Amino acid sequence: MIVAGVDVGALSTDTVILNGDGEILAYSIVNTGATATRAARRSYTQALALAGLAESDVSYVISTGYGRRAVPFADAQVTEITCHARGARFLFPETHTVIDIGGQDSKVIRVTPSGKVLDFVMNDKCAAGTGRFLEVMAKALEIKLEEMGERSLQAGHPVTISSTCTVFAESEVVSRIAEGQATADIVAGLHAAIANRISTMLKRVGMQEQVTMSGGVAKNIGVVRAIEEKIGVRLNIYQEPQIVGALGAALIALEKK
Repeated sequence: MIVAGVDVGALSTDTVILNGDGEILAYSIVNTGATATRAARRSYTQALALAGLAESDVSYVISTGYGRRAVPFADAQVTEITCHARGARFLFPETHTVIDIGGQDSKVIRVTPSGKVLDFVMNDKCAAGTGRFLEVMAKALEIKLEEMGERSLQAGHPVTISSTCTVFAESEVVSRIAEGQATADIVAGLHAAIANRISTMLKRVGMQEQVTMSGGVAKNIGVVRAIEEKIGVRLNIYQEPQIVGALGAALIALEKK
């Protein structure tokens, strides 16, 4: 039996293909772009090709993410909160708290020992502290997004960025540049601001170890280190943290089928 999970996010759309034993056969990550339906089809088709499968080989598909209802070939839809919890628990069975920082929202989820969602808090009203936030800051600093993590580790005297609001924080960054502050120090300050925000969200749900981080921002070593230092806990991070939601959707598809 073959199943699939498709996670349609604001910036990326991810697909995971599983066999009946829960083994990941293939996955695909594409930019969502302007059309969620088109991105879902592209990601799904790529994942099937990588697995050497045809669409007729797949028994059940579950979609998740903000664009989950824009996937016409899905058999059912499940919220991303549930899917990230399930995926994180599968990858790291001792997970009790999940931090997911995606393109345009961030979530902190408490998980029961059975893998169900106990409580969660979500920031989806603005791009504060998300992947989009970091993209805007990288552009203001004239560096590549992928460079931010390593740059921040070179900081000697991190500056204080008082806001995680994208608009206000960008103004602060421009001011720091004008003051002649080092790029590494500014980036470290931005990462610290994100860590502070996540720490506040963790307090609201009641953090319990182990803590797993998912989402594209988990690839930024600077953000990861800043959060770890702030909360005093080592984070579990899968080798490809962007697919955790799609993996959770595929696991639920496996159960339903």
